[in-house]
Amino acid sequence: MFFDSFGKYIFLDGAMGTMLQRYGLKLGDKPDLMNITSPDVVEKIHRMYVEAGCDIINTNTFGSNAILLEDTGYSVERVVTAAVEIAKRATAGTNVKVALNIGPTGQLLDPHGDLEPEEAFELFGEMAVAGKKAGADLVAVETMSDLEEAEAAIFAALDYTKLPVFATMSFDKNGRTFMGCSVEDFVEMVEESDPTTVATAIGLNCSLGPVEMFETVERFAKATKLPIIVKPNAGLPDKVDGSYHLGAKAFAEQMKPFEKLGVKILGGCCGTTAEYISELKKVF
Repeated sequence: MFFDSFGKYIFLDGAMGTMLQRYGLKLGDKPDLMNITSPDVVEKIHRMYVEAGCDIINTNTFGSNAILLEDTGYSVERVVTAAVEIAKRATAGTNVKVALNIGPTGQLLDPHGDLEPEEAFELFGEMAVAGKKAGADLVAVETMSDLEEAEAAIFAALDYTKLPVFATMSFDKNGRTFMGCSVEDFVEMVEESDPTTVATAIGLNCSLGPVEMFETVERFAKATKLPIIVKPNAGLPDKVDGSYHLGAKAFAEQMKPFEKLGVKILGGCCGTTAEYISELKKVF
């Protein structure tokens, strides 16, 4: 079983995008291309998370689908392969697993937009195939707001790789995504199928800090028996400059109440760093 190789808790990594900004990513540039242009920087960030004690790190492939890479001059296979190889180098000699990170396509699905669900499925499948071929240990579908797009990504990962799948959506304080999906809708979509093969764990990431996520996590705990993933931001973004101000120790303390809800898979999203994971491990 996938979870047999871990301890009581599974610690995920923190942010990649905001970390890349610290190391030279310019506004408007595509973070994923740094796998090609600055692999040493990406590897350095991965190593920070490995040294902080993460059990799983995510590849720098959040936007590595064919739509978002269009006109960059790089193929999905090249960017994804480079990303997995970098992560594998950073985890060499450890038991840390590498998750192929898959984010939204950047397009709205029909009927809200022009992208058909079948097209989204193939876009995600292309990433999944490249990730598995390069040696990814699992797939992490993240930051989804459209239930149909989340479904396409989850099933593409399953159908094309047979790897374990971690899947998270982004919810507001009322427990709904930007596209109106509820916690219960998400859980139902997964559990209507065989949850042991469709998603190894589900939960939420991004949008909110730990405190603001609590009620939504409570709803997950009531709705599903699957392992729950919680990856908050470092608090709420500053209204002026968008920066995050919740410190690592405070972040970790605010995560502690999730233990009572049975949460076993913990990490960070925007604004978090390796220090946040280190502090999180002290609390748990």
